[in-house]
Amino acid sequence: MFDGCLPQHYANRHAPASALWANRPLAIARRDPGPDQEIFVSIELSYPLSAQGIETDATLHTNLGTDALIEHALANGEGRLAAGGPLVVETGKHTGRSAKDKFIVRDGETEGTVWWDNNASMTPEHFAALREDFFAEVGKKDTLYVADLFGGSQPEHRVRVRVVNEFAWHNLFIRRLLCRPTEDELDGFEPEYTIIDLPGFRADPERHGTRSETVVAVNLSEKLILIGGTKYAGEMKKSVFGVLNYLLPPKGVMPMHCSANIGPDGKTAVFFGLSGTGKTTLSADASRTLIGDDEHGWSDTAVFNFEGGCYAKMIRLDPEAEPEIYATTKMHGTVLENVVMDDSGQIDLDDNSLAENTRGAYPLSAIPNTSAENMGPVPSNVIMLTADAFGVLPPIARLTPDQAMYHFLSGYTAKVAGTEIGVTEPEATFSTCFGAPFMPRHPSVYGNLLKERIAKSGVSCWLVNTGWTGGKYGTGNRMPIKATRALLNAALDGSLNDAEFRRDPNFGFDVPVSCPGVDSGILDPRSTWADKDEYDRTAEKLVQLFVDNFAQFEAHVDEGVRNAAPNGEAQAA
Repeated sequence: MFDGCLPQHYANRHAPASALWANRPLAIARRDPGPDQEIFVSIELSYPLSAQGIETDATLHTNLGTDALIEHALANGEGRLAAGGPLVVETGKHTGRSAKDKFIVRDGETEGTVWWDNNASMTPEHFAALREDFFAEVGKKDTLYVADLFGGSQPEHRVRVRVVNEFAWHNLFIRRLLCRPTEDELDGFEPEYTIIDLPGFRADPERHGTRSETVVAVNLSEKLILIGGTKYAGEMKKSVFGVLNYLLPPKGVMPMHCSANIGPDGKTAVFFGLSGTGKTTLSADASRTLIGDDEHGWSDTAVFNFEGGCYAKMIRLDPEAEPEIYATTKMHGTVLENVVMDDSGQIDLDDNSLAENTRGAYPLSAIPNTSAENMGPVPSNVIMLTADAFGVLPPIARLTPDQAMYHFLSGYTAKVAGTEIGVTEPEATFSTCFGAPFMPRHPSVYGNLLKERIAKSGVSCWLVNTGWTGGKYGTGNRMPIKATRALLNAALDGSLNDAEFRRDPNFGFDVPVSCPGVDSGILDPRSTWADKDEYDRTAEKLVQLFVDNFAQFEAHVDEGVRNAAPNGEAQAA
């Protein structure tokens, strides 16, 4: 068991691999239940790569545990250890997803099922050439890392995923993020989908039909995903999310880009939100049981995590506001991407010189009070998070089912436009279903599923603004997290339903007039602005942005949802 002190073989980053393994016992551990029992010897694949048409003479390291993969990463020069034991790595020029380099193969399976307005297509011929070259590249490798894992924690709705990696740290990352099989589940494991991730591969736009040398190609018919030309590990986890977003709706299961937790009363809450809205932070509440921080399914019987870990933003992480997440930056086995570290092993979470999108990958078990089953009851509350940099939206509003579907399809947040000095005007972002890049099917498929499930379960729905108050970005201030937590707690325990509400004149939803522990003034955003006329002009602008964006969905929703628009019929009711 790792005791917080670095063994000599960790400290010696330049030791040859043979030295690292010289005194390692050869007993094979058959599973990886946690940090107390780690796999140091490869577990033989029940279904060999050759059965998938993948031929290679490479040394295969299969289903290794955390400690072994860290040793390999250090021996390979892939990363360094920080104080406390996290593995710190750099992803080079790709510090986030390469959204414009992702393609779905357009064939008989996908022609009528994929939302092609949102998903770039690749021809079967181009994919065949890409697959040929990928397999040839795999055949040249001296070493490969393979992990057999699950996407999804509810047995009847999960998918078996095999991940083949060029880098040990990538294999460690994906073992942090997906669900690890038990001993019995590894025996006879036959993958349904396979991901091959080769950062050293360079795509040829002319031969492969790509935009650049970077490629994320998804073939839903062949159940094969090829990732090349990028070290950013998040491409793997989001590829699995995309697959589940495609597979689950026909089964009546709602896939969600959300976090989820369970209250002391046993009731589940889900938190939708784009990056930077507080989805991970607000779900990691010590008083509630965490199900997961990013990707879930809503079936007839449960909310279940697609993953077995978390992938949190680390930039400017506040140890007081987010103590559970901050603690993972000092833990053995955490993978820190693009976090700046000095020669003594001390990390600086405020330094964005490598990337603004610094990330940490850690297992759910690293967060206190997590769900052992990785799932919970169907939701009682749905929270939609936005960081409104325009400073127009109230800190919390209650939504009807029609309003919930409207705001779910809108997927609104706002951010500061760029980083140029003097540029402070907010920029609206609409990402339908709070995750458009990961939605293969048309948004109405997910929106209708959500509305049906809300109506069926009598769910309470809330829109929560974690953005700005007292003015837009540059004038106002960020919403106090203590106020957000107090309002959320009142919504989740049901006490907020007993408050007096007012009808918001711009958006038509109900806003509480007061809440214990919260300054009542903050609940009326207009009153917090020094220039009320400027607030009105800004609100009018934001309303129009919503209306313009939603025009693309009007033909796909019913009258009730159309009337839930800002200044719509619902407001006059």
